[in-house]
Amino acid sequence: MEQFIMDNLWLIYLILIWSLIWKGLALWKSARQGQKIWYVVLLLANTLGILEILYIYVFSKLKKSQS
Repeated sequence: MEQFIMDNLWLIYLILIWSLIWKGLALWKSARQGQKIWYVVLLLANTLGILEILYIYVFSKLKKSQS
């Protein structure tokens, strides 16, 4: 496993950048909408961007469409 990581360090960096971009966007959007619970969940959960992408495109729009 260590050899794989050392041979593919670029992949680790790519995953890190991918996660940080989506996490930042989702945190920003949840803060702007005043959704404190989502902010905390997104801050603590590390899901390689999956939860963040779902929040941005699905969950953040639910409240607006229900209003």
